[in-house]
Amino acid sequence: MSETGSVKFNCDHVVTPMPRFREFDKLNECRRKLLKLGLVGVDGNGIGFGNVSVRDGASAQFYITGSATGGIAELTPANCAKVVRYDFRNNWLRCEGSTVASSESLTHAAIYEADPTVNAVIHCHDTKLWTSFCGKAPTTPKEAEYGTPEMAYAVWRLFENSDVQKKKMFVMSAHDGGIVTFGKDLEEAFETLLEQHTRA
Repeated sequence: MSETGSVKFNCDHVVTPMPRFREFDKLNECRRKLLKLGLVGVDGNGIGFGNVSVRDGASAQFYITGSATGGIAELTPANCAKVVRYDFRNNWLRCEGSTVASSESLTHAAIYEADPTVNAVIHCHDTKLWTSFCGKAPTTPKEAEYGTPEMAYAVWRLFENSDVQKKKMFVMSAHDGGIVTFGKDLEEAFETLLEQHTRA
């Protein structure tokens, strides 16, 4: 399920207790700041938005905030899922934990695959920043809807054909307000976002 309640990928969800993973405290701290800034949360229709992930060591697996957790003030490990496998072509992923992984999980997976130096990803909503940067910063095309294989492939193309690795951010043109930043750790991903948010 996505934050809007619609299925965005075929999910093989293995329900299991989620341990307190190594980067959980940093993820929670970063998300707390995003929530305070209004960059993640719940919109006027009661729909949660925004998600944060961290890579699991050197593997292709990663931990991500769960679907529809945008409005939770303080996360616990149970509010996160571990993505252990995925397949862009078949629009499929497998996750573990008490909750289903965010609908943006394939987008996060595409970033981790495209750049092995990336260890953290933030997807937030910032209408002012989105309006200022759409089409000017690296931007995914209108036909690439969020949470779809098309978005994952669009992200791959940004890494191949733009300076997204240098800017460490991109705009999702088909997702109003959708901004993604990333970095070698959560601190870098957050600082990139904060710098642009302040300037917009």
